[in-house]
Amino acid sequence: MEGALPKAELNVEPNPVFAGETVTMTCSVGSDSSWSYQWYKDRNANVVSQSVRHTITGDTLTISRVAESDQGLYWCQGEIRSRSISSIISDPVTITLNERPVVVLTLQPNWTQIFRGETVTMRCDIQGGGDSDWNYRWYKNSQSVIPFNTKSEYRISPVYMSSSGSYTCKGVKGNKLSKTSDAVQLTVSDKPKSVLSISPQWLNPGDSVSLSCEVDKTSTGWRFSWYRTVPYRAGFPSLLDKSYSVEPLSDSSTGTTESFYTLSPAGPTHTGGYVCRAGRGDPVYDTLYSEPQFLWSGDLQPSVSLRISPITTQHFTSKSLSLSCEEKGNSTGWRLMKYTERGVESGCVSNWRSTTGSTCTISYTYKGDSGVYWCESGSGEYSNAVNITVDDGDVILESPAYPMTEGDSVTLRCKYWTTSSNIKADFYKDGVLIKNETTGEMTIPTVSKSDEGFYKCKYTDKGESPESWMTVRVSPVVAPGSSTSVLVGVVVGLVVAGVLLVILLVLLWRYQNSKGSCFNRLLLPPQPQSTNQDHQQDQGSTLGRAPDAGYTLLQHGGANIYDTINSSDNNDNDGAAAGTSHVTYTQIQLKKLDKKKKGDSTVTSINNVQCIKD
Repeated sequence: MEGALPKAELNVEPNPVFAGETVTMTCSVGSDSSWSYQWYKDRNANVVSQSVRHTITGDTLTISRVAESDQGLYWCQGEIRSRSISSIISDPVTITLNERPVVVLTLQPNWTQIFRGETVTMRCDIQGGGDSDWNYRWYKNSQSVIPFNTKSEYRISPVYMSSSGSYTCKGVKGNKLSKTSDAVQLTVSDKPKSVLSISPQWLNPGDSVSLSCEVDKTSTGWRFSWYRTVPYRAGFPSLLDKSYSVEPLSDSSTGTTESFYTLSPAGPTHTGGYVCRAGRGDPVYDTLYSEPQFLWSGDLQPSVSLRISPITTQHFTSKSLSLSCEEKGNSTGWRLMKYTERGVESGCVSNWRSTTGSTCTISYTYKGDSGVYWCESGSGEYSNAVNITVDDGDVILESPAYPMTEGDSVTLRCKYWTTSSNIKADFYKDGVLIKNETTGEMTIPTVSKSDEGFYKCKYTDKGESPESWMTVRVSPVVAPGSSTSVLVGVVVGLVVAGVLLVILLVLLWRYQNSKGSCFNRLLLPPQPQSTNQDHQQDQGSTLGRAPDAGYTLLQHGGANIYDTINSSDNNDNDGAAAGTSHVTYTQIQLKKLDKKKKGDSTVTSINNVQCIKD
């Protein structure tokens, strides 16, 4: 009996398969190489033929870019055509098509805007991909980047402007590929600079001052730090142009999520320059320092004062102007500074300017000389500031360069550039007409806080001046309990006491020298207490010495005080040698109150006693 026909065997790799992968099917019939093979799908009559995606080579059928239509049952069968022999058909194999794993690409940190110098990390996550034996491919603008990076994270540190682009990733596992992730757009901007604003910029002692720091409005996640400017010192944190070094404000060194900082209450020690900076991320990425902003005071300072001549805030072009730093303390290295919209700069370095000692003279003013001027020392002290306007128009307003105090008198003058004579001018405060003057001058004899504001003047048919702010300070009030009030109280008390003493002495003198006076200021030492009768006898013996003789007995021990009253001069009785005269003396009795009462008080009891002298 002839041998049985052999049976074909079919192997498929991989299976199941992801869409887009390549499937390889191999058919074998024993070890005889003379067999050729036929491929079937779903039905025996459905022969798989050669096509663009289906390649038959010997005992192998390769399907590239597997699609859903490639799913189904597959068989194979061997043939030896020269002998017209066919093998038994193989067992069917079902090819199953699975969806390729979804990949999610994330960017950390997930900020909408990334800046040059920051660090970013991209992560590629396989969703529902089974085990974790995946490798990864990274693409920028559809081009492979770092081909040998097989990790699920792609870190760029630091990022540059050239790092900007559209990034994707996919997973690779053997010959399996995940789907390609959605693109993540990375946009790298140049290193940002914080922007600081101060409100108000002119100090009103006792008020609060707010500092506000801002980075690019579309960026998030910042912590803010605040600094005060100091003279430049090598080796210390400094601004890029080395105009100032910076010192952190004591309570903001660690940064805060709040973009506001408050000086409350603000005083003269707070005048000067401030900057801010923001940071975010780990490691921390810091922005550039902001441009310095300044808190000014118009009040003259104890260490140094800025004086200007002419003493007015507005000036015509092509005129002379001098600014002097008048030093009062021990600070050295004073320099004149100027602030405009362009930033801060030295106030005496351009053409038409000369320096003599501490005075800067501008011999030929022009519009660019407008700005806020002040003096600052090498130790970081600041003088008062003056806001100077140089105008190329025909009319200016001469107004005070320094703050006024309530009660002061102030005169505003409207000036026309071609004449020094009086002109008819209208004066405005805060945009409202307040006065018409034919002399070109407006005087406020006693200024008050309500007079503070913006002033300008208008010369009919010639033009109007710029506006200038006039500051009025409230008159200082002496606080209760201060050394000044104590001194005033002492002086007033002494004056009152002196006046009372003089009045008392005058009254005593007049009383002693008046007609009928019997006071004789004899002060006897303390004696033991005696009776009124004893005193009458003593008094009588004493009075016998002379018609107007008398004595005074002040006895503290017995709390009795006696003052002798001499007999009255009576012309009618001058010739009566042995006549009777009446003499009156006073007994004053002092009593001390109970010691339990506050203080030691004495009560005086006065008794008038009439003495008869024979």
